[in-house]
Amino acid sequence: MRRREFITIIGGAAVAWPLAARAQPSAMPVIGFIDPLSLETTREKVAAFNRGLAEAGYIEGRNVAIEYRWAEGQNDRLPGLAADLIRRAVAVIATPGSTTATLAAKAATETIPIVFVTGGDPVDLGLVRSLKRPGGNLTGVSFLSTEVVAKRLELLHELVPSATLVAALVNPTNVVNAEVHKREIQDSARVLGLRSLILNASTPSDIDAAFATLVQERVGALMISTDSFFTAQRDQIIALGARHAVPTIAQFREFTAAGGLMAYGSSIIDAWHLAGSYTGRILKGEKPSDLPVQQSTKVEFFLNLKTARALGLTVPIPLLGRADEVIE
Repeated sequence: MRRREFITIIGGAAVAWPLAARAQPSAMPVIGFIDPLSLETTREKVAAFNRGLAEAGYIEGRNVAIEYRWAEGQNDRLPGLAADLIRRAVAVIATPGSTTATLAAKAATETIPIVFVTGGDPVDLGLVRSLKRPGGNLTGVSFLSTEVVAKRLELLHELVPSATLVAALVNPTNVVNAEVHKREIQDSARVLGLRSLILNASTPSDIDAAFATLVQERVGALMISTDSFFTAQRDQIIALGARHAVPTIAQFREFTAAGGLMAYGSSIIDAWHLAGSYTGRILKGEKPSDLPVQQSTKVEFFLNLKTARALGLTVPIPLLGRADEVIE
């Protein structure tokens, strides 16, 4: 072989190797994402999830793909959405939006890792064996929910001491969550010497009916239980609260930002951020069974002063001073 031919062959190989490497890229991992609501109602939380994912080294569209599935407020669609993602053989399923979505995914697969966010007890819900050693294919984040019900009612009572009958709005289709919230609300009301009324709502028309009952029963204040359906319907709830002059408290900042009176509870943004981080760690090879359930303990209090004034309420200075954010 002549020297020129030898150089040509070597040069050709040098060009061919990277071309071959580019022709067979490693497959981009796919995250299956299930949420009971819609993108429009969860953009800020999805951004927090993606920030956590980025901290683990994964950027959507660059080195990971996300298949989003939205139930649009219809919990009965969740099992079908989970089944669809499993057919697509996603690498991990994220269900930070609700325990109902997590349970649907859990019922559909025992092998694909699932990262959840829940305000309930993950052990009592049957999601994990223990917080430190989850076992199985699920792990995630637990935030304070029912644990802060008593404090939420205390804040409402402090702002509206004249209210001796308080109501709580719960979603009966979220069975476990509804029962726990009912019990906590009733017990907390008794401690404060208040009467309580439980109102069920799982559709927009149910919410209208619940407010009609509030007016009829002359309820002095309202608590909204933690539920993704109520988050999606916050504009309706806020409008009805304003129309009927009913002071209302919920859990998340979205409520007060949209015009609600008060919100007190764990930071859902923090919880979704942690869920994104865990999802990334699982993509890197860690097993959900070895990842302890993280507990998001950050608690926030938000108050909408403009709404308080519209309701004719005078906010005590000490209460105003305890707010993490006052919206005017």
